[in-house]
Amino acid sequence: MTFKDFKFHKDLLKGIRIAGFKEPSPIQKMVIPIIEKGEDLVGQAHTGTGKTAAFGLPLMDKIAKKEIERALVITPTRELATQVSDELYHLGRFCGIRTITVYGGVGYGRQIALINKGVQVIVATPGRLKDLYKKGKIDSFNPEIVVLDEADEMLDMGFLEEIKEIFEYIPQNRQTLLFSATMPEPIKELANEILTNPQFISVVGEDESTTNNVIDQFYYVIEEAQRDEAIVKLLEAENINKCIIFCRMRREVDRLTEHLRAMGFLAEGLHGDLEQLERERIVKEYRRGESKIMVATDVASRGLDVKNVTHVFNYHIPFDPQSYVHRIGRTGRAGKAGKAITLVSTEEFRELQRIKKEVGADMQLATIIFDSNNEDSFSDFSSLQTMVEEVDIAPIAIDFIDSMEEMDYHEFVERVVTLLIQEKRASTNQIGFDEDTVNSMLESYEDEQKVTRKSNRKKKHR
Repeated sequence: MTFKDFKFHKDLLKGIRIAGFKEPSPIQKMVIPIIEKGEDLVGQAHTGTGKTAAFGLPLMDKIAKKEIERALVITPTRELATQVSDELYHLGRFCGIRTITVYGGVGYGRQIALINKGVQVIVATPGRLKDLYKKGKIDSFNPEIVVLDEADEMLDMGFLEEIKEIFEYIPQNRQTLLFSATMPEPIKELANEILTNPQFISVVGEDESTTNNVIDQFYYVIEEAQRDEAIVKLLEAENINKCIIFCRMRREVDRLTEHLRAMGFLAEGLHGDLEQLERERIVKEYRRGESKIMVATDVASRGLDVKNVTHVFNYHIPFDPQSYVHRIGRTGRAGKAGKAITLVSTEEFRELQRIKKEVGADMQLATIIFDSNNEDSFSDFSSLQTMVEEVDIAPIAIDFIDSMEEMDYHEFVERVVTLLIQEKRASTNQIGFDEDTVNSMLESYEDEQKVTRKSNRKKKHR
């Protein structure tokens, strides 16, 4: 099957061809005919399966053929809104379809002026869109098609009430499309509330309803003090094209980003405290490959759709199982293989077991062992140089050097550097506990679970 089989407008087919689209993905094959018929739709698919084109192509085809005049796409984040808008522009540019991105953090004036000039497609985040409707700034924009993209992420971010309020301002005689990677109960209830006799389409198989099965998942059980060392060694050992390192807190993002830069890595940090222009610059540079490593919080990364992300690292284990699914879903997209690596301290080991059980993740224990006797085993000279450059000189060091006057200067420096390397090797001989140690931890965890279950049964019988 090719895109010509859909009988799209000739100018839209030109955009598809130049964009390099060859044949429809499974989600596109299934939902495009339904959307073309004008029916409401609930589509379940992971991000990276061609979802944007699945709703965007028939939407723009209807505009190009003058079957409808306007369409609205609602996304959870600014980054995703920008990405969706960019893709719609590139696919529909030969049709003369005008698209605008609407989100918070910038002035209202320009957005309102562009809408009033007669754009056909608005891609918006819920907060700013609700404000514009509530203040009567875009009363003239009445979309005939409305798309809710990444509905489960909107739920996670607390936008459900905003979505319901937005639909109070939108005409009832519309076509509504809802897309979500997962289908929690509140999303099903929302679908029943805002859609009319929808078709339900899912390209998420039973074996990938939680975590994507083309992602290899590993975990390293480490001491808390090993985190920075472990992430540096893993970045050196893995064959990485682009990667995302997830941290829990904004301050962790800033600190780890600076640490990785000091190690010589091309790293950028992304979190909610950054100005919008700075966020956009960081994402664009990352997308273009100018930076290879994105250090991010969960909220900042929501909706971040970047091609060829080969690795996801969990610097800290996420707060909940659903966050784990969202995080690792940034790799292994469009059928490509990906790798997810989680660092877990001994204190977090119990939490890891809970996540593995709830999401059905096939996570494998891993270790990295370095040969401390091998001259080539220490390669992180950039970190050693940074240590030397940044250390404050102690007065006792000056006295010590004065006492070594009889030794050749270069020989003295070489011996001191050798001592530093040997000390660093001793601390980096192995990353991650071995299988026997982890099995002992697992037995201890299972024993605790048995005691807990027994205690709960007793309480129940009382």
